[in-house]
Amino acid sequence: MDTARARREARLRRHGRVRRHVAGTDQRPRLAVFRSNRHIYAQIIDDSAGRTLAAATSVALPGEGNKRDDARRVGSELARLAKQAGVSAVVFDRGGYKFHGRVQALAEAAREGGLDF
Repeated sequence: MDTARARREARLRRHGRVRRHVAGTDQRPRLAVFRSNRHIYAQIIDDSAGRTLAAATSVALPGEGNKRDDARRVGSELARLAKQAGVSAVVFDRGGYKFHGRVQALAEAAREGGLDF
């Protein structure tokens, strides 16, 4: 098995373990993060209704700087969109990634934008 495939499968196993404990409700939807090599994606999901309430991505946001700065912009934009959707509290789903680097930057920016988690 090649290294990239092994890393991906390990992340998906970690994500499965996290998802056993983390579920979004209408009171506290789930803030899910996906990180690719170039971009970062985040969405707020109500798992009980099965719908996305707000989403932001570094693809759609103009950015100059590094990937961590892009993650901060995505977190701020997601917090703004969540406020418009009437969401103030979420549960954080790190997607099997370490709470470090870009994932941490996104979370901190979302907290500064007014999301509670």
